[in-house]
Amino acid sequence: MTQVASPAPALTRLGALVRAARDSRPLTSLSGDQLAMGLSGLCLVHCLATTVFFASLASVGGVFLDNHLFHEIGLVIAIGFALVTLVSGVLSHGYIMPFAVGSFGLGMMAGALSRPHDGSEVLATMIGVAVVALGHDLNRRARN
Repeated sequence: MTQVASPAPALTRLGALVRAARDSRPLTSLSGDQLAMGLSGLCLVHCLATTVFFASLASVGGVFLDNHLFHEIGLVIAIGFALVTLVSGVLSHGYIMPFAVGSFGLGMMAGALSRPHDGSEVLATMIGVAVVALGHDLNRRARN
């Protein structure tokens, strides 16, 4: 006798999706540290995508994504988020380590702007972004 698969597993998965959507928080309820970590993730995606794009199309000259002004503005935005979230974290929980880690990462990102465009600046930027994201995560954990 053959058994027909019951629709129960599909309904269970659907129920889990509905519960996850119902329990999720809107974007406006995210903390500054969580938003900053999200922006760090977008920065990493930008670095990887730009590198892959230009490596695959060597004859393409970067007009927008490879522009220094674009990266300088991104660094200013990162410093702004760090000042707001990491400093308020120190004032809130009193731990200096998240601020120190985030500041070190920002320094790495700033130093990467001075590197030649030979691929090493992408690696330095990505490491700096990851360190900044770690600082924001430490700050978020210290608040809880």
